[in-house]
Amino acid sequence: MRKHFTAAVLLMLIVITGNSQEDVKAKYRAKREKNLPEIIFERTEYDFGLISFDNDATYKFVFKNTGHDPLVLVDVKASCGCTTPTWSKEPVERKDTSCIKVHYDTKRVGPFQKSIMVYSNAKNSPITLSIKGEVKKPERKHPETGKDDERENTFNNPRRVPDDN
Repeated sequence: MRKHFTAAVLLMLIVITGNSQEDVKAKYRAKREKNLPEIIFERTEYDFGLISFDNDATYKFVFKNTGHDPLVLVDVKASCGCTTPTWSKEPVERKDTSCIKVHYDTKRVGPFQKSIMVYSNAKNSPITLSIKGEVKKPERKHPETGKDDERENTFNNPRRVPDDN
């Protein structure tokens, strides 16, 4: 009986000690997370709408560090090579703002939707930004007149049709 009582007391001490360590870890984690930076964007999506071929398609995603510690953008990755993000490598201090400039290559005709992943030391990292729009076909101009060319110059559809003389 005495052995069972001693084993039960030891087991209770182990459980109590384990739980108190979890409380200490949770309090430490909460305190650490309270001081971490937090990145808040004005907007996370942007629609370029209809864009002319080979035109500028650049948008600045503005964000603010609402946390206590300085915010560092570790990496910003686009979903493909047609989208190029640029950002400052300097830390963003508490309550300061900065931006990520995103450029889309408009030499690709048609609709597009791209995502940009933002990795930082913020407690809400990573964050996904997105851009979308449509690049319209380039206008074809007649080389001599400078007017819009309504039809393509192909073997079956020539620009000049000879007279039937």
